[in-house]
Amino acid sequence: MSEPLLDVRDLSVRFTTADGIVRAVDGLSFTVERGESLGVVGESGSGKSVTFMAIMGLLNRSYTDVEGEARFNGQDLLSLSERELRELRGDGIGMVFQDPMTSLHPMYRVGTQIVEAIRAHREISKDAAWAEAVDILELVGIPSPAERARSYPHELSGGMRQRVMIAMGLVLKPDLLIADEPTTALDVTVQAQVLELIDDLKRELNIGVVLISHSLGVIADVCQRVMVMYAGRAVELGGRDDVFLNPLHPYTWGLLESIPRVGAAKERLVPIEGAPPSLIHLPTGCPFHPRCPHRFEPCDQERPALADRGSGHQEACHLSPEAKTAAWAARQARRVEAPA
Repeated sequence: MSEPLLDVRDLSVRFTTADGIVRAVDGLSFTVERGESLGVVGESGSGKSVTFMAIMGLLNRSYTDVEGEARFNGQDLLSLSERELRELRGDGIGMVFQDPMTSLHPMYRVGTQIVEAIRAHREISKDAAWAEAVDILELVGIPSPAERARSYPHELSGGMRQRVMIAMGLVLKPDLLIADEPTTALDVTVQAQVLELIDDLKRELNIGVVLISHSLGVIADVCQRVMVMYAGRAVELGGRDDVFLNPLHPYTWGLLESIPRVGAAKERLVPIEGAPPSLIHLPTGCPFHPRCPHRFEPCDQERPALADRGSGHQEACHLSPEAKTAAWAARQARRVEAPA
């Protein structure tokens, strides 16, 4: 088999703070293939964004310790210099950040900002770069792109600003696009349009896509594979249908039970008890065990390894397959609302 587009192995990210060492990412491994979309989901503080900020070299190295490997097209990103990473950002890997109003400069026209991104990586005239900026704005579905290229960010709607961010991430035709919460501030209609756009561009350009989100619904819309993160670790990783229809980890069960399902108006929403652990003082054993209603003797002492349960569906839990089947079925039955 060919080498994955992105191959991350045993990635660890630690921050030095006055209160102690923050273990933001702890031994994370995953891959992304060309033409594939990977959804990364988890609560705030689970390590989703930090993982890809580390891979992109966007963390302050003076107080950050990053270990492991992150091979992109066979090249280890973690061993590159700052200059080499700058050349790679945008050209090899594009990134769409969460809030376009903080990512776009308010004093420059959006076309000018795209032109700067182009000319930072290529020897090209301003006129030719401007023409490419207009073309990419048209590609991402912005109406009257030549006119909109001369607009300032505040003159565009939230959906248009997000499309501009996607255009900036794609203008240099990267092999991999990382989108960090690209639909958080958008209404449902615009959110659906942005997700459809990302999915269409992935197929059209045959690029790898990583979509980071706290929303399982967003991930389910466009991603072929799903990685569920908790306390800096992957607790479940597999195909979309495997993770959503046959989840194997109690944390994934909790996430699924906390969102409504279409056609199941009488089902109860069941929140996950407790709060995520401190990344400075992680619990021993499974990091989820203090919040897990299915914990038993080894959970507070032994850290479960991420193991393949068949067809590439991986999870990290001490429960036996039989116990998982019974527990998930029982939880599903309890979701049905009792008569008033």
